[in-house]
Amino acid sequence: MEAEKWVNVSRLFFGAHHACLNARRGGAVETNNLTIEETMKNIWRIILAAGLFAGNAWAATPAVAGGSALKQFGNEIADMVERVMPSVVVVRTEAVQYYAARDPFRGRWYKIPERLAGQGSGVIIRKEGYVLTSNHVIEDAQHIQVALPDGTQFSARVVGSDPTTDLAVLRIEKAGSRVFAPIEPGDSDKIRIGEFAIAIGSPFTLNSSVTLGIVSQKGRSVGMLPYEDFIQTDASINPGNSGGPLFDAGGKVIGINTAIIAGGGGGIGFAIPINMARAVVAQLRENGKVTRGYLGIRFQPLTSDLAKSFGLDSEKGALIASVEKDTPAERAGLKAGDIILEFDGKQIVEGTELPRYVAVAPIDKKVKMVIFRDGKKQDVYVAVSKLKDGEQTVADRENSATESNRIGITVQELTNDLAARLGIKESKGLVITEVKAGSPAEDAGVTPGAIIVEINGQHPDSPEKFNAVVAALKKGDIARLLLRRNDGSILYLAVKIE
Repeated sequence: MEAEKWVNVSRLFFGAHHACLNARRGGAVETNNLTIEETMKNIWRIILAAGLFAGNAWAATPAVAGGSALKQFGNEIADMVERVMPSVVVVRTEAVQYYAARDPFRGRWYKIPERLAGQGSGVIIRKEGYVLTSNHVIEDAQHIQVALPDGTQFSARVVGSDPTTDLAVLRIEKAGSRVFAPIEPGDSDKIRIGEFAIAIGSPFTLNSSVTLGIVSQKGRSVGMLPYEDFIQTDASINPGNSGGPLFDAGGKVIGINTAIIAGGGGGIGFAIPINMARAVVAQLRENGKVTRGYLGIRFQPLTSDLAKSFGLDSEKGALIASVEKDTPAERAGLKAGDIILEFDGKQIVEGTELPRYVAVAPIDKKVKMVIFRDGKKQDVYVAVSKLKDGEQTVADRENSATESNRIGITVQELTNDLAARLGIKESKGLVITEVKAGSPAEDAGVTPGAIIVEINGQHPDSPEKFNAVVAALKKGDIARLLLRRNDGSILYLAVKIE
């Protein structure tokens, strides 16, 4: 019976629809002996019939239930924003810079002051008036003011800042006995891609602005800072949002908004995970600066070809390209060609995580590493030392031409004249003098002027020995080259044999 009702309703609807189309096109306005007026009446009958037929069913459909749930969710977000808003502040800065100007009449030079004003956001992290914000918001500021949502304003001073993570801690001054409302931190390690994210801040001087989006991705590295583990979000973040909080749907802070990539009529926002921020804040409050760990290696992410050449069935890990002398890595027995799979219980997935893990490792305390060497896993223990200025640099070390057609490079034994011509500091070893266009070597990223440190674990000291190693490889095999470039960088490249 219900199916028959729906058939009649459908016939009535399509007849009315056909009549309306004819009328719009200037054709006949009657269909099945119905005038256009009668047709329009039938449309209303259809709507009423459908409503009466499905009225009870619609009341229980997911659409209506979903609408109610959506309304409830909206109210919960609004309640959350109302609850956390007292913790979100505006950070205003002022600096005076001087520029030189010459008196055109007397010829004397004067320093002319220029007053620069800036504004960002921040969040209260302790009831005593500690505020977390971005370092670039307060950098070079001579006067800092913190404004609360209720309009109250206080002067503030910098407790400590860390440019490498773009974080800074302020302390509100002259607040008397006032107790401030600190935020509740969440666990940024446990957030999931796709869950809601709410940004609050003061973009374009529009104080206490709220935007809603989702967590688009985790663990982003975009080349802005030395230590990156950004949360990516599509919650709108604009100039002025920097230093403000990114909340989860429960009102816990999961990140500190710090950067945007704009373009194409939109933008992508990035926030520093709150877990990373908390580790930095603890040191800034105690010491005013951050102390980081130091390992003493240069590494590179793995590629599938490189992993295969080492006998590893996964691309996860960090490949050590070089080990500096008299460093924790050297004392622990690490060497070039080792692949770091785990550091202090944390898995290395893309390699870019390693600097962050080393940076926060306890100084002088032995940390367990899992490495892959000679076809098997090994445990290595290393005592991370304190990072000092300049310790990330690596000291520079670096006949007849012979061509290796199978990979597309020409190698030559270095002489003093050739080293001078190529701008190479060393005068011993094998140097790549030419890379064929379209060759496997060019595809792998090999460039002229690089010194060949090793090929597949061997250290040939002449072009003939190098070519002998290449000749022993079969088609489809990988020639794993360890190269030292003119800029001092050392890296592995995997070249397929043709």
